[in-house]
Amino acid sequence: MQQNALENYLNQLLDIPRFHDYCPNGLQVEGRTHIHNLISGVTASLDFLNNAVAMDADAVLVHHGYFWRGEDPALRGMKYRRIALLIKHEINLFAYHLPLDAHIELGNNAQLGKKLNFMTKGYFGEQNLAVYGQPIHELTLQQLEAQISSTLVRKPVIIGDPAKSIRRVAWCTGAAQSYFEEAIRLGVDAFITGEISEQNVHAARESGVAFISAGHHATERYGVQALGEHIAQQFNIDHQFVDLDNPV
Repeated sequence: MQQNALENYLNQLLDIPRFHDYCPNGLQVEGRTHIHNLISGVTASLDFLNNAVAMDADAVLVHHGYFWRGEDPALRGMKYRRIALLIKHEINLFAYHLPLDAHIELGNNAQLGKKLNFMTKGYFGEQNLAVYGQPIHELTLQQLEAQISSTLVRKPVIIGDPAKSIRRVAWCTGAAQSYFEEAIRLGVDAFITGEISEQNVHAARESGVAFISAGHHATERYGVQALGEHIAQQFNIDHQFVDLDNPV
């Protein structure tokens, strides 16, 4: 398919104009005009790009791209090596940050909720990025920990009473620990995100609401993968998801 056709489709599907983000969303580095082979992943690291080159990618689709607000704009060092590799091999880089978190079907939060068997009831937080709802079946915090460990293949950090009943949950993938106090005000029993900060421990202990840090990378693997599969089916192109281990 044509590069510009894919860009237009993704931009419309993810409704990028409605988001105030920390980076540009869409086509960040231009490559060849025809796309037959799409490789997706969480972050456009050099390891990921080398995999994409080896897999003869025409385009890569990621959640964490480049050109973040406040970063040095100079093309030097790590930044140069990544972008030079893309340009040398004429690989398009498509990156979607908050729009991919928030999409109600293909987004990171929607896909994580689906993986963990949560029913969505509503949204909260900045730009309505975070989600609240309930498990399909009531369970204890200890059982939820086991479910997360099994699904994400990663042991989460949990602050809370293992015997606590979990009837209402809130979640937001990545680094969304700042939403914890708002989640507490919603009356949930547990909040799930990717990362944890020092103050979250005290807030969890004092409020009685469990805090679960399940990994930034681990919680954000599913949206970009679902989006890539959707594109492959929609336009009959090849797609593969590359998951490079990240302990954070």
